[in-house]
Amino acid sequence: MLPPTHPNDAIIGKAFRWSILVMLILATIVVLGIFAYRYVGAPRGPVGIAKVQGPRVPPASVDRLPPVVPFTEVTEQAGIDFVHVNGANGEKLLPETMGGGVAIFDYNGDDHQDLLFVNGSHWPESAPADASPVTLALYQNDGAGRFTDVTARAGLHVTLYGMGVAVGDVDNDGWVDVFLSAVGGNRLFRNERGRFHDVTEDAGVAGEGDAWSTGSAFIDYDNDGDLDLFVGNYVRWSRDIDLAIGFQLTGIGRAYGPPTTFAGTYPYLYRNDGQGRFTDVSETSGIQVDNPATGQPMAKTLGISPVDVDGDGYLDIFLANDTVRNFLLHNQGNGTFREEGVMFGVAFDRNGAATGAMGTDTAYYRNDGDMGLAVGNFANEMSSLYVTQGGNLFTDEAIGEGIGTASRLALTFGLFFFDYDLDGRLDFFQANGHLEQDINLVQSSQHYEQLPQLFWNCGPDNQRTFCKVSPDKDDGLTKRLVGRGAAFGDLDNDGDLDVVITQVGRSPVLLRNDHGLGDLAPEHHWLRIKLTGNGSVNRDAIGAWVEVVSGDITQRRQVMPTRGYLSQVELPLTFGLGVAESIDSIRVFWPGGAQQEVAVEDVEVDSLVSVVSR
Repeated sequence: MLPPTHPNDAIIGKAFRWSILVMLILATIVVLGIFAYRYVGAPRGPVGIAKVQGPRVPPASVDRLPPVVPFTEVTEQAGIDFVHVNGANGEKLLPETMGGGVAIFDYNGDDHQDLLFVNGSHWPESAPADASPVTLALYQNDGAGRFTDVTARAGLHVTLYGMGVAVGDVDNDGWVDVFLSAVGGNRLFRNERGRFHDVTEDAGVAGEGDAWSTGSAFIDYDNDGDLDLFVGNYVRWSRDIDLAIGFQLTGIGRAYGPPTTFAGTYPYLYRNDGQGRFTDVSETSGIQVDNPATGQPMAKTLGISPVDVDGDGYLDIFLANDTVRNFLLHNQGNGTFREEGVMFGVAFDRNGAATGAMGTDTAYYRNDGDMGLAVGNFANEMSSLYVTQGGNLFTDEAIGEGIGTASRLALTFGLFFFDYDLDGRLDFFQANGHLEQDINLVQSSQHYEQLPQLFWNCGPDNQRTFCKVSPDKDDGLTKRLVGRGAAFGDLDNDGDLDVVITQVGRSPVLLRNDHGLGDLAPEHHWLRIKLTGNGSVNRDAIGAWVEVVSGDITQRRQVMPTRGYLSQVELPLTFGLGVAESIDSIRVFWPGGAQQEVAVEDVEVDSLVSVVSR
């Protein structure tokens, strides 16, 4: 109960209110006097109309404009005739919007980077009676960027509702194996001298038969010299659940339901025990995270980025979760993980909200000690760019670094850091595309097909690190796509990095990097490094870091094919050298902590160097 009001309190309150009123009147008189003194009688200019402005984009320095490096669309010319099938027939089932990935890897050991496209399938309830079998597609590279379909010959003429792909030599025999994530059971194929055999059942990595697996990665999380397998799962989904939800959009009707309407899941972690078998350690390793509000599985994972964030020699795992907080599974070095996304500052965006997170990648893109972690988000959510601040704590610097404003309208799936102009600084690429084909009917700013985005790294002397590239009208980057997975690799053995973008329900797009062509194109040097593990290091050296010093630039790259969204990039590392014509030093930091100095006396620029662990 409130205490009774004393009579003196009322008198004092009345006097106080009168004094406030008198002060307000005096202040108004003073302000009006100042206004009259400054403006009355002054000449009046024309009345203008104020325009609403978006967030300010700091201008790039005049002397640091993006270089002219053409990307030429050569899909058909290169022999790629793959078409992705998602089974869409009007029912608007959520998996139809999400696939599929692409892997760039050397499947037959000839040192040329081949292509593997993951395919979906027709739904059993609505498959056309006369439909041909829908399979993956493996294309063999002749070394000059021309491809031949060898799917059947290589043993990958298989059908599943595929999502993503991970590649790695799980048995350390020198031949890269393939794991496929899917709606339903997953598949593992062992590579036996260029021909693949399904070993899923023996390996024990199929997962639950009703799960929806997405991003996956081969990593050596326990540093024992063989590759383990991490698999992200999206939402708890079934056709019946999807149809029962009955999500609608005004002006469209039945639409694809958001992930918020589906329950979360747990990821899988399989420990490689050798002899071709894995043990499921998901429950005991600490990677299963519950929603504190419901006590149910929380993760809705699409993108995976394995990286050692604290430099302790053990790979941690970042999970880009769709509409719930992102996870940072911090490797404890004893076979277990602890989820610490909030502690590391990567759980939410700059406003403290969970985003529609898709693809993800990490890199030391500034060539200093600060790591960047990028996440592609849903439409009207700018991409996130978390950057360490001289330690292990990340903050979202997307706006200040030049990516945020330009990415706000895009719905971004695949993304990655790579040095497209070979100047020694990592640039940034995004593949974009919406979920709803008719989205423009309800959101005038949105389109189903969207332009990919390339951001040039301007260097440390600019006001911002990244500047959006505006390609010429005939450039391959000017084609609107329904982009999903994306990967990079040197597909024509000329030293620069080409790009492959997948589309949902359509053909992929192969963009050849024509670095050095054209009157204004730079002619920069490069160095490619291929690592091979031996003994205590996994054969592909996944997780190793390479440091290259040339002049006053020190670059660091991680051997990690898992990047972006559902996809895999090539294993060899490419270092742009700019105009430098020599290498000062090369150091390799192998998984487990061993370091190796590479003799550079005979290392020439514009060459491939092979390094085997001691």
